[in-house]
Amino acid sequence: MVQETVKQNSSFTIASKVRDYMLLIKFSLSFMVVFSAVISYLLAPKIVEYNWGMIILLFIGGLLITGSANAVNQVVERDTDALMKRTAKRPVASGRMSVEEGWAFAIIALVIGLGILGYFFNLLSAIVALVSWFVYAFMYTPLKKISSVSVLVGAVPGALPCLIGWAAGQDELSAGGWALFAIQFFWQFPHFWAIAWIAHKDYSNAGFKLMPSVEGPGKFSAIQSVIYSLVLIPIGALPYLTRISGMVSLWIVLAANLFMVWQSVRLYREMEVKAARRVMFSSYIYLPIVLLALLADKL
Repeated sequence: MVQETVKQNSSFTIASKVRDYMLLIKFSLSFMVVFSAVISYLLAPKIVEYNWGMIILLFIGGLLITGSANAVNQVVERDTDALMKRTAKRPVASGRMSVEEGWAFAIIALVIGLGILGYFFNLLSAIVALVSWFVYAFMYTPLKKISSVSVLVGAVPGALPCLIGWAAGQDELSAGGWALFAIQFFWQFPHFWAIAWIAHKDYSNAGFKLMPSVEGPGKFSAIQSVIYSLVLIPIGALPYLTRISGMVSLWIVLAANLFMVWQSVRLYREMEVKAARRVMFSSYIYLPIVLLALLADKL
């Protein structure tokens, strides 16, 4: 009986620790980020067949580096996270994980992740990954309390995974990689502002300045989402123009872009959290559809 209790407690402790690390690395967000890196890698012209071993290595390396950046973010923002309902249960903010443990994980994960990219792929991909990690952890994170410019700065490491994957496959930062970077860069603005709109009260209470206007959710913020969604229309043609994908994906990407524009226009017209939530969920669907369409139509 005692042994069974000990085993149950041990299993519970391990499961709890695993859940905490999943929260620390923001697994869902990290998965999306690494997904874009892997698709960009497969879109590189030099990659003519799928090597699942290399794909898995890229995924693991990318997940470790992204997870490291998210861990630094949570350690630095632990006091702020504790003030917000949506983040109060994060491991460092809640006190379930020490600051030292968070830093130790971040450093170890970063070193291993960079080692995987540098050894199995190339030095260029590792350098781009390190730049992305630094900008996210030490520029975007502190800027969030200073100015809404943080969203612009944060969009850079948010889009760099496309260049990381492209560099891993192509060993250069050529036009195709920059085309993918541009799509993911501009996609982030309506995506992130929709999230900031929904959680505006929480963010404001914590001192974050993330909306494009000091008034917060309003006509100006909504029109910004419309503008950036419109910018995505010509940007979406870049993969076709740089000859990494064909005509079929061009039309699919155009349809996805028009859908994003429509959702942003609805936000401008309705000015409600429900409309912002539609923009958010539409943006979640947008990125995998666009990237998979480009990969399926790779030239």
